[in-house]
Amino acid sequence: MVDLAGKNVLVLGLGISGRSAANFCARRGARVIAADEREEAEIGALGEIDPEVSLQLGMPFPDPDIFDLVVPSPGVPAERYRDGAHRVWGDVELAFRHLAVPVVAITGTNGKSTTTLLVEAMLRAAGLRARAAGNVGTPVLDLVGNALDVAVLEVSSFQLETTESFRPRVAAVLNITPDHLDRHGNIEAYARAKARIVANQQSDDTAVLNMDDARVGAFASETKARILPVRCSGPAPGGAWLDAGTAVVTDATGATTRIPLDGMRLSGAHNRENAVFALAIATAAGADPVRAARALTSFAGLPHRGEVVRKVCGVTFIDDSKATNPGAAARAIEGVDGAVVWIAGGRDKGLDFGELAEVVNARVRAAVLIGEATETLAAQLGPDIELRRAESIEAAVEAAAGIAKAGDVVLLAPACASHDQFRDYAERGERFRDAALQWQPKERQT
Repeated sequence: MVDLAGKNVLVLGLGISGRSAANFCARRGARVIAADEREEAEIGALGEIDPEVSLQLGMPFPDPDIFDLVVPSPGVPAERYRDGAHRVWGDVELAFRHLAVPVVAITGTNGKSTTTLLVEAMLRAAGLRARAAGNVGTPVLDLVGNALDVAVLEVSSFQLETTESFRPRVAAVLNITPDHLDRHGNIEAYARAKARIVANQQSDDTAVLNMDDARVGAFASETKARILPVRCSGPAPGGAWLDAGTAVVTDATGATTRIPLDGMRLSGAHNRENAVFALAIATAAGADPVRAARALTSFAGLPHRGEVVRKVCGVTFIDDSKATNPGAAARAIEGVDGAVVWIAGGRDKGLDFGELAEVVNARVRAAVLIGEATETLAAQLGPDIELRRAESIEAAVEAAAGIAKAGDVVLLAPACASHDQFRDYAERGERFRDAALQWQPKERQT
């Protein structure tokens, strides 16, 4: 635990995690300035901030050199504070120094939110007091002081960049595919940020690593932790693997347990893989795998992640607005049954769409493109794919529904960020949902 009393603390950014960090530090006696370059009307929820926090809004960030500690929000790039700051801890590092329970931390490019919340559900099913936080929405610092047996954290590359001594008892890396290259510059720097999750682990900790992913597998040489390998392409002796519709999981004694996955509420091949990882992580955290697996029959997943919105006239509308990179979009397309009418586009994050194009050209019958990346994506489509362009998500749904035939899936899996037209991926998904629910087949229109 760190004594913050009397320290001068600068919090950068007043989103959810920034407000949480400002309150946390102020309530522990720090002198806190919370800065955001947006105007007050653009921020919202300022009434949640402790009155002892001094706000600096609508102007450039203060000089970090005059503060004992800088706590940047994940969205603030390091170049905004790195040169002048004496000490930088993000909310993950700050929480870790105050949490009195073991930490399970999960990262990866795709699937980490679903896996994190599934691990939470599994640990609870096994009788442990567990709560998930971090990149899933609840600020990490909100867990400090709670009556818990284990804290389950989803951590992003942005959050990992601002860790120092962070040492999870169980760390899991699900996959690494290109994402956020507009922030990290290249895939190597992105992978290095992810690798920080295992860097401080010791021999009595566990690293759950995807050995089907070469970049993740390389992390085994960068940690002192016990490696629990996971594969979905074949056996992983001593670890966990997917085998003919079942998950095989090895516990700390070396005993293996076979868990049927046919009763899962979640659907799709990617969610079976998420389930294998979640069982491996929960088992490494001390849960009985059979009891943990009970969560599979009730866990329904998360909004905007492969969520079935509606079925009408044989057409299924699926919201996967969280598929904000090419890898996630490819998995979304591969995970559905039937021909796909694909809604995609948004803000390009500097990513390569080449591998996604292979999946699209094999599985997609028609595409409706929106946003800034429309022409970039259009250039990737094969000649047999019917192409439409739309100015809004509502127009895209109308166009896609008009193209779709019975048995088709209208799939929102954008492969891009949402910030060209929407507040975030959730707003994009909600507007897709609303449009899908309001759409009426032509024969029913009046």
